[in-house]
Amino acid sequence: MPLQPTFLSMINIIDKPNHFLGKSFTLAGAIEALADPLVVVAVLVACMLGFNHAFERHYLVLGIIAFSLSFPGNVGLHETPRRMVRKVLTNWLVFLGILGSFGVVTGYTASFTRPLLLTWAAVTPLAQMGCHFLLRWGVPKMMAMGASQRRVVIAGVNEVGLQLLHQFEKNPYLNTRVLGFFDDRNSDRMRELGSRPMLGPMSGLVDFLQGNHVDALYLALPMAAQPRILSVLDELKDTTVSIYFVPDIFMTDLIQGRLDSVGPMPVMAVCETPFNGISGMVKRASDILIALVIMLLASPVMLALALAVKLTSPGPVIFKQRRYGLDGKEILVYKFRSMSSTDNGSVVKQATKNDSRITPLGAVLRKTSLDELPQFYNVLQGRMSIVGPRPHAVAHNETYRKLVKGYMVRHKVKPGITGWAQVSGYRGETDTIDKMEKRIEFDLEYLRNWSLGFDLWIIVKTVLVVLNDKKAY
Repeated sequence: MPLQPTFLSMINIIDKPNHFLGKSFTLAGAIEALADPLVVVAVLVACMLGFNHAFERHYLVLGIIAFSLSFPGNVGLHETPRRMVRKVLTNWLVFLGILGSFGVVTGYTASFTRPLLLTWAAVTPLAQMGCHFLLRWGVPKMMAMGASQRRVVIAGVNEVGLQLLHQFEKNPYLNTRVLGFFDDRNSDRMRELGSRPMLGPMSGLVDFLQGNHVDALYLALPMAAQPRILSVLDELKDTTVSIYFVPDIFMTDLIQGRLDSVGPMPVMAVCETPFNGISGMVKRASDILIALVIMLLASPVMLALALAVKLTSPGPVIFKQRRYGLDGKEILVYKFRSMSSTDNGSVVKQATKNDSRITPLGAVLRKTSLDELPQFYNVLQGRMSIVGPRPHAVAHNETYRKLVKGYMVRHKVKPGITGWAQVSGYRGETDTIDKMEKRIEFDLEYLRNWSLGFDLWIIVKTVLVVLNDKKAY
């Protein structure tokens, strides 16, 4: 007996966008993918010419490796200048770390002139930034001179459809023009369409698509309207228009949302850790490497601090506090003791300004974050990461998980010694609910946007924050 058509099987007729190694295959997508790799190679060639080097085989190999490591570029033309600069710098630091480590281990660096390599390392990120600023000015002009805009129609005047319109309008690099909307309902959101007209009810959709050279249709209808969607898809079989379904689940607070499959069956991740597969391996490897380097360099300081804590106040050198770690499991977090008391029960009072429990040495340790150094041992144990949501005392978790939406989602990853919230102004005491809500907001943003470059940027910002922080006490 043949199976009846289902919602998921009907979605198979929807035209899927072509991708250029993860980027939409458009002019802007191709430029984003190729810009940084080409600049990396171009600056290398310029350095060779400047130092009067012949194009020898090992430089050719270096150029191929450099292009491969930096392709495809991940800096979007629509991103803010500040974000662009951050991504260029962190991408380049990761690039130099990988290439430099390979060169040292293999001895390959001996084949190159050191001044040339140093010049290449210094000039390339500046050239990339200059290229991106130039592209932001030039690409819209290229689009204006080129082919006509992609003409699209949106079915559904609702939050999803209006958000889609907003995305098309604010990103000129998509080169897309929204002709208007179709919907059967008299929505109270019609006024939000702006200059985009209401083209009619769904019954007129097919005729409009066939007679107006429309390139794509975006179905922004609620998933609850499955029979309606199936009916529309059935009618659209007689058109050549590309069809995209935009489910209303995208209006939820997705954490690492992505499409996946279980065998042939498509599934969608709504809340997932960013550290699956190769990403998890990269995160763990970077944690171990950075922790080992820091502990090796800081070992004399740590020994001196341990002795100082022991001699200046009674009590243990290391304070062990119960915190929630990955998947909400309890862990012990290590710190140099900075207080005369060691609260670790059902009630834990946060440190406040001029707190009488803080010892004189403890005040210095907390101000400079040197009390956190033992947590690098937590990292080597695999209980923490260098960067991640800061762990709170168990007592605080039990309080705030009931008050702050999405609070426990931060436990989809290991807690960190530093985090995006801490370098964004939310370090120290959280004496009000709104402060904790803002901290969680930044923690969830970190989960959505994690990359190794993002981690490196947070580490750099942490150093700057520690040197000039008035919230540590």
